[in-house]
Amino acid sequence: MDIKKTQDGSKLLVAVEGRLDTTTAPQLEKEFKESLDGITDLTVDFQNLEYISSAGLRVLLSAQKTMNKQGGMVIKGANDVLMEIFEVTGFVDILNIEGA
Repeated sequence: MDIKKTQDGSKLLVAVEGRLDTTTAPQLEKEFKESLDGITDLTVDFQNLEYISSAGLRVLLSAQKTMNKQGGMVIKGANDVLMEIFEVTGFVDILNIEGA
């Protein structure tokens, strides 16, 4: 998994590539913990993400809870496979998701 961060003031774009699973979820969680202080607008770009597991969903849920207190979070670029996972798990009702 590859993570690219771009910050512009209180806006943060996090682009995630590859697979977000049990092995890689701690890496994204660490990035969020280190980066979200002072951020009011978080965009997570999943355009190049192939797969997300329950461990990845947990990291997103945690980031969403943090951002609910200090601003907003949107997920962009989710492909059909990711959208199906979000729908089956009910995350479409929890997260602000914009499809691919």
